[in-house]
Amino acid sequence: MKFVRRLYDWVLSWAETPFGPAALFALAFCEASFFPIPPDVLLIALSLSIPARALWYALLASMGSVLGGIAGYLIGFLLWQTLSTLFFTYIPGFSPEVFSTVQGYFDQYDFLVVFAAGFTPIPYKIITIGAGVFGVNFFIFIIASIISRSARFFLVALLLKYYGAPVRVLIDRYFNWLALAFVALLAGGFIVVGLFR
Repeated sequence: MKFVRRLYDWVLSWAETPFGPAALFALAFCEASFFPIPPDVLLIALSLSIPARALWYALLASMGSVLGGIAGYLIGFLLWQTLSTLFFTYIPGFSPEVFSTVQGYFDQYDFLVVFAAGFTPIPYKIITIGAGVFGVNFFIFIIASIISRSARFFLVALLLKYYGAPVRVLIDRYFNWLALAFVALLAGGFIVVGLFR
């Protein structure tokens, strides 16, 4: 845990440098395939420091994350046989059991699985690599990633742009629950639509 905390503090330290936006893009890219700290941490710090640029920061995070997701997909699709032991041993959240569960979800709900991971605290990196391993339709993967990652980062940026520091407390405390509630409503909508086909 100390290592993760040091990593978290290191990520936050980029907000105080001129390289903050570039670091946000790089962090979003890396988090989509292997890095354990979500880009929201730096997005929040940058958006609070210059609220007028919050939407620009959200765009950087979205682009970096989607491109990182593509890299994760390619790792799964092209390199998984070579790298699986490395990921299972050193990358938090990866295990053979998790991958078996993810495969079952992909078989039934490919778009919704990618969307849920892109928007919620579900580790997006597991889904990006899993999508490549299990051959999820690449077009569906890209569309779900663009919509979910953009929705997540732009929602955070808009709230910070217009409501500032008080919203940071709300996001820090309740983001996981709010995101899960949103995905539950979305899944409910898909179920209702499916019932009336």
